[in-house]
Amino acid sequence: MSALQAYVRATAPRGRDVERIGPFLATFSRTSDHPMLNYAIPDDGATPSLAEITALTEAYAGRGLQPRLEFFTEAAPDLEKLLVERGYSLERRVPLMTCTPADFVDRPAPAGILLRVPETDADLRSLRSAQNVAFGESPEVSEAELASTRSFGDRAVRAEDTATGAVIGGGFALDIVDGAAEVAGIAVAEAYRGRGIASAITAHLTRLVHERGGPTAFLTPGDLGIATVYRRVGHQPAGECVHLSVS
Repeated sequence: MSALQAYVRATAPRGRDVERIGPFLATFSRTSDHPMLNYAIPDDGATPSLAEITALTEAYAGRGLQPRLEFFTEAAPDLEKLLVERGYSLERRVPLMTCTPADFVDRPAPAGILLRVPETDADLRSLRSAQNVAFGESPEVSEAELASTRSFGDRAVRAEDTATGAVIGGGFALDIVDGAAEVAGIAVAEAYRGRGIASAITAHLTRLVHERGGPTAFLTPGDLGIATVYRRVGHQPAGECVHLSVS
């Protein structure tokens, strides 16, 4: 778990401003105030003082942001209790799932669905728009979102309906760091769910991580339903991630 927490500390700051506050690495998006893009990550075994927690809270509040943390509980087992005692509330517990090459189960795309690496900005924009809609957000894609999606290169994949040409989902894999990489952003349009498309996208990206030398692909499913999908590809429960914040 320590290795995966180190992975998050290495990748989360990319494209963000960072500040070291006691045993926390605070990250701040340069383009968005969305809570999921602004959060702190603790050091392994962190047991911060009241002053350090207060300083972290003020660093976010002073920027007009919600103070938040995301971390794997096993990496800092005493931290959740300390934060709750200092006014933080648990937003959610998110399962952590991992997949090794030995566990991997391939899942091809169903008939009528093509998985394709985006090649142009138009491809990338349609991928990000499909993801936004699937996650209940606006279909509009900002220049910042486009730039972020562009950075994934051929580690992004989009799902297309071959009959209509519609882009109906996709996902991406992050960089491999010390043998691990996160698979994220798995999305499928509501009308196309239940057909094995999400499993195919997950399999494509997990296989990509393994083929490029990452023995551990991991993801954090948002709910039990999508966790079942990931199990079909070989991802197994390995722990949990907690999100805490001050309202």
